[in-house]
Amino acid sequence: MPEPIRTILAFVVVLGVLVFFHELGHYLAARWRGVHVERFSVGFGRAIANWTDRQGTEWRIGWLPLGGYVKLHGQEQPEDVPEAVRATWRPGQTFHEKPVRDRAIVVAAGPLANFLLAALMFGALFATVGRPAATTAIGSVQEGSAAAAAGLLPGDRIVALDGQPVLRFEEVQRHIQPRANTPVAVTVERDGAERTLTATPAPRSTGETTVGVLGVGAAATQFERLNPATALWAGVVQTGDITVQTLGALWQMIAGGRGAEELGGPLRIAQMSGQVAELGIASLISFMAVLSVNLALINLFPIPVLDGGHLMFYAAEAIRGRPLPPKAQEYGFRAGFALLITLFVFATWNDLSQLGVVRWATGLFG
Repeated sequence: MPEPIRTILAFVVVLGVLVFFHELGHYLAARWRGVHVERFSVGFGRAIANWTDRQGTEWRIGWLPLGGYVKLHGQEQPEDVPEAVRATWRPGQTFHEKPVRDRAIVVAAGPLANFLLAALMFGALFATVGRPAATTAIGSVQEGSAAAAAGLLPGDRIVALDGQPVLRFEEVQRHIQPRANTPVAVTVERDGAERTLTATPAPRSTGETTVGVLGVGAAATQFERLNPATALWAGVVQTGDITVQTLGALWQMIAGGRGAEELGGPLRIAQMSGQVAELGIASLISFMAVLSVNLALINLFPIPVLDGGHLMFYAAEAIRGRPLPPKAQEYGFRAGFALLITLFVFATWNDLSQLGVVRWATGLFG
């Protein structure tokens, strides 16, 4: 399949599945709390397919696959709609008249559905393909590297760094990267016996920061299949790990310890979707699971317009015993919308820069 077509199809599938489950969370929670759902849409714009179910909910697929939404019955405040519209509302099934607890449940259900989807995807992979076995075995040692100078060899298994046990190669990286030019005691297992060597990670610049590099590569990954129950729990744990790592990376960006150029938007997601799809269905599912966690976290940020912003307003309402003044909510939504537009433009600029469009345009106009 030609690369452009593969990229487009993979992007549509990835985004469609993630958005569908996110909105499905809102939909199911709304039905549970007695709120009528007027429309469930995946994609925006003119509908290329639509139908109405027995509950009166219109299901539709929009031609622009860049998101989706659930239209809740009576989501607007009564004073914001004409009398003719209010006359059509179903008593007891409007969103605005539900207690704050029910409204918060409906809003929070979208991000929670994405967390659940990620856990199920990881669990399915662990039960079929297998979970990567935790290992710190060295597969290769770069010539002239800090590892080579210390006497590390392929086949060694790192068991501790500075006396701290390590079980995964990610732990080795986290320990080594902040220790450029600092001697590290590396305990390895070789031929059934342990020995401790001293390695001084070499400095490597990554833009604004410098990290330590040992110069070793991990051994080939081995996979172990898990039974369904264990795989599901492992999927939950993996989802938690991805959540912590994502929040940590975001904090590093805010604190200046990590470059903001890593922040990507739809163009980069599309590019990566096509690249990952070429590697096979298992890689694509794993990629979707990671994106599902990211989508959940983004929607939980306390930014008005996003689910997290609505939850912030509901929390204030629960504390005050009444909603925030309409003006305060209006200004909050305006500020949130402006922030989202700014982030979108910045992420798109990063995407265009990475794809070489900015460099090409700069060269074109001298």
